[in-house]
Amino acid sequence: MLNPELLLSFLGASFLIAVGPGPSNAFLMAQTFANGRQAGIQCAIGFALGGVIHTLFAVIGLSALLKASATAYTAVQYLGACYLAYLGIMTLWQSWQATAIEQEDKPYVSVKKQSPLFQAMMTEVLNPKVALFFIAFIPQFVDPSLATSTTAQLAIFGLLYPVLALPIDCTYIYFGDKIAQYFKTHPSAQCWIDRLTGFIFIALAINLLL
Repeated sequence: MLNPELLLSFLGASFLIAVGPGPSNAFLMAQTFANGRQAGIQCAIGFALGGVIHTLFAVIGLSALLKASATAYTAVQYLGACYLAYLGIMTLWQSWQATAIEQEDKPYVSVKKQSPLFQAMMTEVLNPKVALFFIAFIPQFVDPSLATSTTAQLAIFGLLYPVLALPIDCTYIYFGDKIAQYFKTHPSAQCWIDRLTGFIFIALAINLLL
């Protein structure tokens, strides 16, 4: 079905990409720090679902449209940056709002936000760089000489990547949660973790634009 040598090369390259620090890992760790292991796991699943959606886009040609059209690329880029900035601003606002409660001698309670799964999935889908990754990286491992169609090979490789990345993301989540638990021993730590999360989201929005 697939060329064994190309498959091994794909798995090796994908592993290195998934392990290497990047915006997705920063988002994942920020959510884990702020909202715990369950939120981190939801993020990992959201990124995997985003990868599935990008695979579908690549197969039906929407990613090619982003590559060919500067206007479409810029539009998606700004949508993704605006969404990340919105998440960051809302996180900061909710954190500072909760400070008033803390000043009344009540314990700080982190405000529950949108589903981390939805946030991660939308962040992945609205990142045009991820779309170009799927259309530029995956086709290198397609073997047109095989009986399996090029479209089917693209779909298989595209779906393999999120499957491979998911356990790696879960490893990040495990250690991120351990670090977060250490900092949460201080009463005001959750407040500062939420604020750091907000700043990370805004930084990711700026990074996407740049």
